[in-house]
Amino acid sequence: MNSVHTPVAPQTGVQPMVSFRDVHKSFGALEVLKGIDLDVMPGQVAALIGRSGSGKSTALRCINGLEKINGGELTVCGRNLRARDFELRDLRKEVGIVFQSYNLFPHLTVEQNVTLAPRKVNGLDAAQSRALAAEVLEQVGLSDKALSYPEQLSGGQQQRVAIARSLAMRPQLMLFDEVTSALDPELTGEVLRVIGKLAAGGMTMVLVTHEMAFARQVADLVVYMHQGRVWEAGKGTMLDDPQTVELRQFVGSGL
Repeated sequence: MNSVHTPVAPQTGVQPMVSFRDVHKSFGALEVLKGIDLDVMPGQVAALIGRSGSGKSTALRCINGLEKINGGELTVCGRNLRARDFELRDLRKEVGIVFQSYNLFPHLTVEQNVTLAPRKVNGLDAAQSRALAAEVLEQVGLSDKALSYPEQLSGGQQQRVAIARSLAMRPQLMLFDEVTSALDPELTGEVLRVIGKLAAGGMTMVLVTHEMAFARQVADLVVYMHQGRVWEAGKGTMLDDPQTVELRQFVGSGL
């Protein structure tokens, strides 16, 4: 990767962009999150790592309100997700999320996919939509694909369109849920370079990833989750010197 991300140090008096306090989440009798405590500060990049079933994707989905927590407190972009006056629609305007599957509309062009939500939610006209699409597609290196359809793109290009679509809503926070897991190594590199550029530009991000080298290089905060808990958290260098047997085994397994 060419872009270098300068780690962001928490500033005194600045409120976290994301704050978990003793957060619990269950699906029926299965407790997936068992008391999560975690802060992500504005401008930070947090990478959630861990084995399948450790709770990392569930934690990410709670941030966007896709899953409701059962206990504790979760504050995102200054909004308490358990408050009586909490409005999910307002949160979704401030938090973008990109999934493993691209979820693009096949019958719409790239430009139309990118601008659909801003037009419907923010009332942009045709000229404003085209200008916005040009801006965010340039950010992800796809300026020449505005009039293409998803089936004409590679998997890596489709994933970058999905990122551009989220950026078009001008989010304060971006979430990425294993966005490269369905891509081959070359296409994975394309997508990670885009995320690295966003990090270098100061975008606050939380990402679930199996890309250890990427997490080490780009993340200000690496969070190793194990059995529904934050097991270890720190800078990327912690992957070189794990303090627990579990993280040592995880890193050693190459997962």
